[in-house]
Amino acid sequence: MKRLVLIIALIFAAAPAFAALKPGARTTDFTTQAVLAGDTYTYNLKKALKRGPVVLYFYPKAFTSGCTVEAHEFSEAADDFAAYGASIIGMSADKIDTLKKFSVEACRNKFTVGVASKPVIKAYNVSLPVMGGSNRTTYVIAPDGNILFAYSELGVKGHVSGALKAVKDWRAANPKGN
Repeated sequence: MKRLVLIIALIFAAAPAFAALKPGARTTDFTTQAVLAGDTYTYNLKKALKRGPVVLYFYPKAFTSGCTVEAHEFSEAADDFAAYGASIIGMSADKIDTLKKFSVEACRNKFTVGVASKPVIKAYNVSLPVMGGSNRTTYVIAPDGNILFAYSELGVKGHVSGALKAVKDWRAANPKGN
C-alpha cells in the first residue's frame, strides 16, 4: 500500500496542475445524493444558487489525510462563508454511507457533502483516473451559474482561502446579492 501511495504521489508531483473550468465559464446543473450532519437529502445546484454563491469543492476520497484536513478547514470557515451568503458542498465519488460518517466526523456537521457521479466529474473537468474519482478542485459559482473562482491543486493549501476571497469579492460587488 505504501508503494502505491508513493507511485501516486510521484505521478502528481511530475504532472502539471489539473485542468479545471475557467472563471467565467458556465456551470452544469446537477442533482445528487447528499448529506448534511449525517442526514441524507437530494441536493440540486440550481436550487442552491438561488440562495447565493456556492463553493463547490471536489476531493479524491473521504478519510484520507488531505481530504480530512481540507474538510476541517472548510468547516472552520463555514460561518465566514455563510456571512457572505455562500454555501459549501464537498463532492467525491465515495458511497453515501461513507459520506454520512464523513459529514459528521470530518465536516463537523457544518456543510453538505455529495456523491460526485461520473457525469458530474466529467462536466466539471475534475477527473482523477488513477483513483477513479475526482481530483482536488475548488470552484466558487455565482448565483447566475458562472464560475468566479477555480483552483486545482493536489495540496490542501489555497483552496479555502482562495474561495473565501472570491466570495468576499463577489459580495463587495453585489451587496444586494444579485
